[in-house]
Amino acid sequence: MLSMDQRTYELIGADYPGNREEDVKNPSLSWMIGFMFVVSFLGLFSLVALRKVMVIDYKLTYPSGTATALLINSFHTNTGAELAEKQVRCLGKYLSISFFWSCFKWFFSGVGDSCGFDNFPSLGLAAFKNTFYFDFSPTYVGCGLICPHIVNCSVLLGAIISWGFLWPFITTKAGDWYPDNLGSNDFKGLYGYKVFIAISLILGDGLYNLIKIVVITAKEILNARSKQTSLPLVTPHQDDESSKLLEEKLQNETFVKDSIPSWFAASGYICLAAISTATIPNIFPQMKWYLVLACYIFAPALAFCNSYGTGLTDWSLASTYGKIGLFIFASIVGSKGGVIAGLAACGVMMSIVSTAADLMQDFKTGYLTLSSPRSMFVSQLIGTALGCIIAPLTFWLYWTAFDIGSPDGVYKAPYAVIYREMAILGVEGFSALPKHCLELCCVFFVAALIINLLRDVTPKNVSQFTPIPMAMAIPFYIGAYFAIDMFIGTVILFVWERLNQKELEDYAGAVASGLICGDGIWTVPSAILSIFRIDPPICMYFASSS
Repeated sequence: MLSMDQRTYELIGADYPGNREEDVKNPSLSWMIGFMFVVSFLGLFSLVALRKVMVIDYKLTYPSGTATALLINSFHTNTGAELAEKQVRCLGKYLSISFFWSCFKWFFSGVGDSCGFDNFPSLGLAAFKNTFYFDFSPTYVGCGLICPHIVNCSVLLGAIISWGFLWPFITTKAGDWYPDNLGSNDFKGLYGYKVFIAISLILGDGLYNLIKIVVITAKEILNARSKQTSLPLVTPHQDDESSKLLEEKLQNETFVKDSIPSWFAASGYICLAAISTATIPNIFPQMKWYLVLACYIFAPALAFCNSYGTGLTDWSLASTYGKIGLFIFASIVGSKGGVIAGLAACGVMMSIVSTAADLMQDFKTGYLTLSSPRSMFVSQLIGTALGCIIAPLTFWLYWTAFDIGSPDGVYKAPYAVIYREMAILGVEGFSALPKHCLELCCVFFVAALIINLLRDVTPKNVSQFTPIPMAMAIPFYIGAYFAIDMFIGTVILFVWERLNQKELEDYAGAVASGLICGDGIWTVPSAILSIFRIDPPICMYFASSS
């Protein structure tokens, strides 16, 4: 929205190639609320039919959803009182440690993005430049404790391939493959490789699994089999305790029993897509109805890919999918209106894939807490409706009270300029991408398909060590630092497993949940301090002694 406004147009400059005065649309409460209502509900309906596959069959972790469920269950358990009490104490202990550690880190984080423990060159300055460092994040150490070893190792492998070899190699080609004087967020440079290669891996993995689900479902229908198809990514540990088996059975039955009919989800999506297809061209005339329709045809597949990736690693790459939509639709529309059309498509895509991933995360919480999926879905609809009003009103409050987007103001909104420049670049089409980018994208897309195929055709004792392309792709775009965090979590889990398997089974979830929740709770006081413009008193920064 900010990328479309007059100020961002002026900041980039009227003489900037492709930056036209006609491609300006200033924020207005009426069109923002209307836009929210016509795009925000589609994500909720896009993947409802696949919730059983994602949560029960694939057994995706959804670390934040799992942590939330364990926290909720700890306050309401009626079974195993003695163990439950110890688990609650353990959760509270690590929640407190995580919260106070995050508070302690804040004092050294200074102003800007280069200070504090989040930028601690723990593996040396050379490794730090390539994002290899431990950033002391309790959240992602906790995710490493919850996620299976193969997911954490896949993330680290992706970080080594991308930031250890591929990006440094491409950097040496600056001046040959791409201009060497570009900014860090310019699609014409290294950033273009990062975004498109990461998306290629994600799409290859996501589409393979989506097609796999469709084929198996079709076979089920044709053969009229009632047997449940199991498609686990990671084989769960079998527990001999009947109580745990009964608990899992109860969770499965509750999750499936109170279901949302597939015909209702499909009908809701089609109806909302029709309304949105008719409405959005009235808000953004540059976005023709057939382009909006194209968004909604491809969005469920992208929503599946994003939800699948979020379930594995807890990272939602909604903004990355948005950038792909921005680039493609800007190039389709061209120089006359492509900037606004691309930005509008970006908003539509981001809304759908983000909402779908959030809903599936909540379904995981509901599954573990024996909550009714139907009730949760209705609650999501109510919350989304409220958000469509509250979010634009909050935005409008800031828009009218502060000088949003001013380079010298408090709220600089730097991504407004970046996204507009991306849209301007998108108008030029794929020819604007750096040399060999599309070829590399094809290589990684095919590699993702081959790795998945190997996982399915090789014996179980081999396939369990096959990396997961979706997990490998996340650090390609985000950086290697969170892969280090998650790997430390998996090392702790591995050692703990060898030392005391029973204690691990009883307390690993509580420790991980405490670490994740404590760090998350700190964001509330941190936001309050930010609102009152209270900055951290110290900037801890590291530089070479030479």
